[in-house]
Amino acid sequence: MTTHLLSGNEAIARGAYEAGVKVCSAYPGTPSTEIFESLPQYGDALYCEWAPNEKVATEVAYGAAIGGVRSLCAMKHVGLNVAADPLFTAAYNGVNRGFVIVTADDPSMHSSQNEQDNRRYARAAKVALIEPSDSQECKDFIKEAYRISERFDMPVLLRTTTRVSHSKSLVTFGEREEAEPFAYTRNARKFNCAPANAYRNHPKVERNLAALAEYSNVCPLNRLEMKGTKIGVITASIAYQYAKDVFPEDTSFLKLGLTNPLPMDLIRDFAEKVETLYVIEELEPFMEEQIKAAGIACIGKELVSNMYELNPQRLREMLFGEKPAVKELPVKPASRPPALCPGCPHRGFFYTMSKGKDFVIAGGIGCYTLGANPPLNALDTCICMGGGFSVAMGMAKAFEATGQQKKVFGVVGDSTFFHSGMTGAAEILYNKGRVIPVVLDNHITGMTGHQDNPGSGYTLQGEVAAAIKIEDVLRAYGYEKVIIVDPQDLAAMQRAVDEALASEVPAAIITRRPCLLIKRLKHETGLCVVDPDKCIGCRMCLKVGCPAVMVSGKKSAIDPTQCVGCTVCAQVCPVGAIRRKEEQA
Repeated sequence: MTTHLLSGNEAIARGAYEAGVKVCSAYPGTPSTEIFESLPQYGDALYCEWAPNEKVATEVAYGAAIGGVRSLCAMKHVGLNVAADPLFTAAYNGVNRGFVIVTADDPSMHSSQNEQDNRRYARAAKVALIEPSDSQECKDFIKEAYRISERFDMPVLLRTTTRVSHSKSLVTFGEREEAEPFAYTRNARKFNCAPANAYRNHPKVERNLAALAEYSNVCPLNRLEMKGTKIGVITASIAYQYAKDVFPEDTSFLKLGLTNPLPMDLIRDFAEKVETLYVIEELEPFMEEQIKAAGIACIGKELVSNMYELNPQRLREMLFGEKPAVKELPVKPASRPPALCPGCPHRGFFYTMSKGKDFVIAGGIGCYTLGANPPLNALDTCICMGGGFSVAMGMAKAFEATGQQKKVFGVVGDSTFFHSGMTGAAEILYNKGRVIPVVLDNHITGMTGHQDNPGSGYTLQGEVAAAIKIEDVLRAYGYEKVIIVDPQDLAAMQRAVDEALASEVPAAIITRRPCLLIKRLKHETGLCVVDPDKCIGCRMCLKVGCPAVMVSGKKSAIDPTQCVGCTVCAQVCPVGAIRRKEEQA
């Protein structure tokens, strides 16, 4: 047995390997992405893929479990919203071999549009919930999750948070346990969720959940640490690590790993052993509400906030009023909002759109969300994956109903198009929306770290795959004018927008240029420089929002360590003061 330093995500991948998992499907999303990036190293022992979206990933993995092999899917917390349909039905049907869904929550919204607490999903769907608190537990708990799934005939949610996913700790490896496939036998009564079958399956769900509740009181994932009788703490996940730092040495802990259903007998017994009972959990009072409903007095959210990520300093201040000493810096750090990378292909599109004062632009989740930030200010809404098209449709219908002549654009990225944009594109065309759909195709899933998608031509395992052409999909839908443009050619970009606006037939725009960070591609290299004798200090170049462009004194300047020579700033300069370095020589 060997010991390795792993993140929680890497440890989950290792645990899936050791558990004998055969089929894995996911859609990338921070903080869960690295789980699947860590799986290909295990070669032919298992199959892993990027699915077009989380619903598809869940259905693929669940289908594999029905087919008789242990399976895994993973997603960030909002991805479970997309996957909720198959999750709830899978709970009624049950499994054949073990089926585990990893949901990675993001307290404080480091890379998310909300901080929903997905523990609620486990209770609503009536499935088991497991919460590891460090990397070793990530590896060990997922192996136990498969045993629970098979023993109690249900899917299992394994919930992590950003800190559990990304923090590193030591992990002791074990050997892979080959989980022999179970034979598949047709069983429509179990796996066909027609209303009559679902009606008969519901009592089974309740029986299995009741049996799991009994098991939770003896489950090895729940651990009692008795040190004293004055203070007791019930906690789980990363909150356990914080509470261990904050409470006195003689505090007793009931550290829970299986948190749905809660081990109420174990909790009641623990509560009777201590004078004061605390429930420490991140975000919602998921455990606290159930414990208080059982008539057990405890202290929780009246002291510990249900907003934002916990840490030892925050917890210490909320519980005991101890504020950490803060040393003021001699210089106030500059405010640096996130910006599109130097050379980002989306910049030309958003700069062009920023000049249209009567444009309304609905967007979605991705790198292109940064087009909303100054100085571009070219994105009105961001709701969810795929929402760029369908939210734009709703806004257009509202403007139409109120007689407003606003021009509405819906924007998604290429990965988002395959995830949930295609249905929005169909909606616009079918229901005669006055919307121009725009797909920003940079050949990759950029925001989550460059994962492939159905349009990139490669699979998760690096194999060459069929690349689905976005323009073919749009034309098949009925968009008679599909304009493909290089967004870094600002004149061409403006012509594309004008042409789409003037079109009398359904029109769509595809901006196409690969992300500069795609390693397998060869990119143009170069450097733009400012001629200070020509520069008039008008600052037009700052309006493109490139981090490499700055002001030095009264003149513009370009940081050579950031510039990639895309020439967008040069194209907006009214006096030709910016050129590629080789052109000025």
